[in-house]
Amino acid sequence: MKHTRLFQPYTMNGRALKNRFLMAPMTRSRSDQPGDVPNKLMATYYGQRASAGLIITEATQVSLQGKGYARTPGIYTPEQIKGWKLTTEEVHAKGSEIFLQLWHVGRVSSSKVNGLQPIAPSPITAKETKVYVFDGAPNGDATFTPVEEPREMTQKDIDRVIKEFAQGAKNAMKAGFDGVEIHGANGYLIDQFLRSNSNRRTDKYGGSMENRIRLLTEITQAVVDEVGSRNVGIRLSPFISFKDMADPEILDTIMLTAKALEKIGVVYIHLSEADWDDAPEIPDEFRIELRKTFSNTIIATGNKTPDQGEHLLQNNWVDIIGFGRKFLTNPDYPERVKLDAKMNEISDSHTLFGGGTARGYTDYPFLTKD
Repeated sequence: MKHTRLFQPYTMNGRALKNRFLMAPMTRSRSDQPGDVPNKLMATYYGQRASAGLIITEATQVSLQGKGYARTPGIYTPEQIKGWKLTTEEVHAKGSEIFLQLWHVGRVSSSKVNGLQPIAPSPITAKETKVYVFDGAPNGDATFTPVEEPREMTQKDIDRVIKEFAQGAKNAMKAGFDGVEIHGANGYLIDQFLRSNSNRRTDKYGGSMENRIRLLTEITQAVVDEVGSRNVGIRLSPFISFKDMADPEILDTIMLTAKALEKIGVVYIHLSEADWDDAPEIPDEFRIELRKTFSNTIIATGNKTPDQGEHLLQNNWVDIIGFGRKFLTNPDYPERVKLDAKMNEISDSHTLFGGGTARGYTDYPFLTKD
């Protein structure tokens, strides 16, 4: 078999995974309204893709304030917990493990989405950044609206957000998830604190790199205290700068973060890597240094081919490879890779975000048996 490491079982701190394929988190905006409640259709979608050794759900807000896009699911109400149980039961019945991604968007939001002014480390609006709603478009498509100027967070705000992440983790375990992933990437709240261009604070959460990683470490410790370190991973994005997030200090900041996460003992670091055509190459030196710094599982996601993933695994730079869009269109993606079979492509881009039917969501075909 060509991709031997990809198909090897993997033990993630005592948790047995059947292969090293990870279904990466992808926002699809299918939750029931009102209330952003996960539903049976979402359970079907995730259950279809349980061929992955590990699934990370779409980003899931820990509070209404943390919501940045319409119809994304939450994990802060009893109805949402009950709704997510449909998914965990379906995925476990199909033989896979599933973590919930905990999310707060910070400044990447608008009052048109949640009725609230966004909050952030500093009152700096993200340039050329939009979020989507579903109001007004005649065909039901998402319509994009600019983000609004955020309010600088007070200590009370920070304390509340830390508690919301911890409670979200507790709620996720109640819903039957195997663990949680803290979203510290892609320009959202935690990432905003990490970066010097979006964090201009002068208190203990701003200025030095040591101060800028403080919110991340406090949230992570609170979540670990609630559900245990073997059930907590974190996503970081050192090489992504969209949403007005370019920061010349980010690589050093991420390495400092990795040292802190090693001390806390989280089960994995999940790298969200740039996936556009002219994206920067991740230096081998960075991967080698991260492996020396962090002793637990490392995951890499970013439009990787199976060959690219196998290369990273063979070099022992990462342990699991995340695949996004290929799992979106191919629920049996590992089997197609094994057989070198033809892949489904996106049938209709209008169905990527939103929609309450199976079309473009759960109707992508499996391989036919001859």
